[in-house]
Amino acid sequence: MGPVLVFDGDCGFCTMCARFIQRRMRTRARITAWQFADLDGLGVTRERAQYELLWISESGVYGGAQAVAKLLIDAGLPWSPLGLVLRLPPMRWLGHGLYRLTANNRSRLPGGTPACALPRDGQTLQR
Repeated sequence: MGPVLVFDGDCGFCTMCARFIQRRMRTRARITAWQFADLDGLGVTRERAQYELLWISESGVYGGAQAVAKLLIDAGLPWSPLGLVLRLPPMRWLGHGLYRLTANNRSRLPGGTPACALPRDGQTLQR
């Protein structure tokens, strides 16, 4: 089985990004919304899938900015050099901060809706 990229299908911004990936990047990954994924079979929790983008492969589960880095590396040129740089400190730390800033404010980004808002600490989304 190849890698799987899991995103939030209820979020307009995330869905817009997933469509961009499908149209513009050559990745081996199966791209799926967590709402339609077999999370147990993939070895991840619903809470984690709600919290961050996930890259799931034989080598492990990567979330957030590191999931983005894995995607970029897998997509080959011209994307892979950026992915490789995102794996190394201090870019790794900057990538994490930028990812969290983006994820925490995705309801305010193009394509974002109130459904994109993440739950506050200690809360879970009700589905």
